[in-house]
Amino acid sequence: MAHVTMIHGIGQKPEEAALLGVWRRALASGPQETRIDLGAKGVSSSMVYWADVLYPAPDPNVAAHESTDELEALKSDVDHIGDAVTVDGAEDPVWLARLAGRLLLEDPALDEPEYLVGSASRLQERFPLPWALKQRFLAAFLRDVHHYLFNVCWTPRPGETYQVQREIRRRFVEKVAAGAEKGRPHVVVSHSMGTVIAYDCLMRVPECPAIDALVTLGSPLGIDEVQDKLTPEWTRSHGFPSKKIEGDWVNIFDRLDVVAALDPELTNDFRRAGLDVVRDIHEPNSGLWRHSLRKYFEGQLFRTELRKLLKL
Repeated sequence: MAHVTMIHGIGQKPEEAALLGVWRRALASGPQETRIDLGAKGVSSSMVYWADVLYPAPDPNVAAHESTDELEALKSDVDHIGDAVTVDGAEDPVWLARLAGRLLLEDPALDEPEYLVGSASRLQERFPLPWALKQRFLAAFLRDVHHYLFNVCWTPRPGETYQVQREIRRRFVEKVAAGAEKGRPHVVVSHSMGTVIAYDCLMRVPECPAIDALVTLGSPLGIDEVQDKLTPEWTRSHGFPSKKIEGDWVNIFDRLDVVAALDPELTNDFRRAGLDVVRDIHEPNSGLWRHSLRKYFEGQLFRTELRKLLKL
């Protein structure tokens, strides 16, 4: 039967087994006709867990990560960031300043998206979350993406030091290799910073096994500064990991997701031999916090695509 390898995004997370349970339950929630109960379908799953490489301890509040309550969902993504919102001794301060300027200096929601102009939902959609709170989250994202892309040496706890990119790559390759033994089709489902890790390994790590399909949710891969650090293997015309993805790459985004907002569509940036092959799907999430993994997992378009990829 099929197997799903999952990889999470930034922030403090519950320990690995608990987080995998959160993701599986999120897929199995909602109306009977849309839910995907992996266990009932005989689909195995695993989690590429890397939060402990950058954060000192697991989050004990598992309930916050799967709550449908908006404030609890925000707490799971923002509350435990703590003081890790600056990048002292950055490997490339110019790169970091450029990305920080684009992410933090203005609210993307202030530039009215064309698809909302004249829409009845305009007032409802425009300011989904206070910008100060978004800034705090994005500052932590800056730290994490910088440490990964520049392979920073990091000590999350006394006595434990990692080369961040090297360690997380090792874990991804190990989990994908184990997943490949479980069954086919083998689909990688990634969220947020996890999409950068998944792409980096599939495109730039020769020993990474091939997979049948990739799903990216709320991805920052469209951002120029991120793409700059994926060269020389990445180019706009040859950015699709053809040697490692044997089937589809489906990218699902909400235009008001603060991580994906700068450039949510990936088709034109990750072509295969100059041809558009990534399937971009805009699926608006609800409520205040559009980057929430649970919100993406509740999407009917996402669930339809995942069923097709898993041949359910």
